[in-house]
Amino acid sequence: MTEHMNATDPAGLPADEASLAKAELAPDEIDHGSSQEHAVEAHDNDNGDAEAIKAEKFRECVRIAEALLFASSEPVEQSEIARRMPDGIKAVEVLRQLQSHYEGRGINLVRVNNRWMFRTASDLGWLLSREASEQRKLSRAAIETLAIIAYHQPVTRAEIEDIRGVAISKGTLDVLLETSWVRLRGRRKAPGRPVTYGTTDTFLLHFGLEAITDLPGLDELKSAGMFDGRLPPGFGMPTPKDDLALTEDEDPLEDGEADLFDDLATQDMAEDQVEASGQEDPEGKSQAA
Repeated sequence: MTEHMNATDPAGLPADEASLAKAELAPDEIDHGSSQEHAVEAHDNDNGDAEAIKAEKFRECVRIAEALLFASSEPVEQSEIARRMPDGIKAVEVLRQLQSHYEGRGINLVRVNNRWMFRTASDLGWLLSREASEQRKLSRAAIETLAIIAYHQPVTRAEIEDIRGVAISKGTLDVLLETSWVRLRGRRKAPGRPVTYGTTDTFLLHFGLEAITDLPGLDELKSAGMFDGRLPPGFGMPTPKDDLALTEDEDPLEDGEADLFDDLATQDMAEDQVEASGQEDPEGKSQAA
């Protein structure tokens, strides 16, 4: 006797009945789990594509900033680079990435205030030197004067002398102007309209500062042993500022006035050299520091 066995599905239904049951299911009930898996996969793919597009966009912005900096003969304002960046891209992040890329290479990207420039690595500067330059050591008076200008700018000559407690020789400020570490800012709105002085970007670059606020504070100077004695009660250090804009108590210099000061400075320095040689001051004495 031969028995015919009907094929069944895992649920125990005959094959033909199982097929009929599946056919009667609603479309959204068929392979529902598989649909969710496809949706999650599609979402992940979309996120991955968005991240890839964003990364590519950022790399392109780094290339744009690099091109602008190489093409410019002068330091480039950060705001100028930001103006070329698309929405959602921060110029400072682009520049920091570029700075990191050039770290340790033959040229480095440096920032002075809010301006950026490429500069030969400091340890390779000797390769590009074509002539020897004599290093002149600043006098103590010049160093003290420079420090006062850096921390107290804008400041006049009379204010510098008041802080130091001694008169300044006519050549001290001229030397600082010649080094381009100090500049003429304007004129104080006071009797006599004295000239005000401030530091320059060259000063920041020479001393390795990104901004004037990077100058050491009182605690740092104490730890470096700059203040060995007891300080007067209430003694403090001013917060240095070197804004290009004139303050409320400053007037701008008149046209051609800066050039006139340069001529006078050259004349004063020549006279100081003569005095130093003993031709006009054989005893080498000076009442001013």
